[in-house]
Amino acid sequence: MRIAIGSDQAAYRLKQVIKRLLDEMGVEVDDLGAFTDAHPADDYLLTGAEVAAAVVDGRADMGILMCGTGIGMSMAANKVPGARAALCHHLFTAQKAREHNDANVLVLGARVVGEELAKEIVRVWLGTAYAHGRHEPRNELLKVIEEKYAHPGS
Repeated sequence: MRIAIGSDQAAYRLKQVIKRLLDEMGVEVDDLGAFTDAHPADDYLLTGAEVAAAVVDGRADMGILMCGTGIGMSMAANKVPGARAALCHHLFTAQKAREHNDANVLVLGARVVGEELAKEIVRVWLGTAYAHGRHEPRNELLKVIEEKYAHPGS
């Protein structure tokens, strides 16, 4: 498995923790930034979009993003057609994001969850499979909505 990962400067330290966890789990990691805790705060949304694009175009199997709250990264990632980024603050949301919504990008808020909880969220998210079944129509509808608004006037 290959995971694209990215953060802003506020979540740089948490990203390092998650990278070590992924390495211990035998997961390949493609770090797309920030590369320091002094990274300019105004361009981190581009990192969020790049991680989401890496997942959508197949350069990565899944993505993990982090910023202070997780909100900005969620918004940026979900602008990329085909990205299904889920902001998760606890184990239940991580499980349901994968199981029900087939989320392909996990987003964490470094100022919201501690390092140990973040590691558990990642483990649960990666360890949960999409359930298909009754969730298929909902996820197909998300694709219809995305297509409608991604290409206005068509």
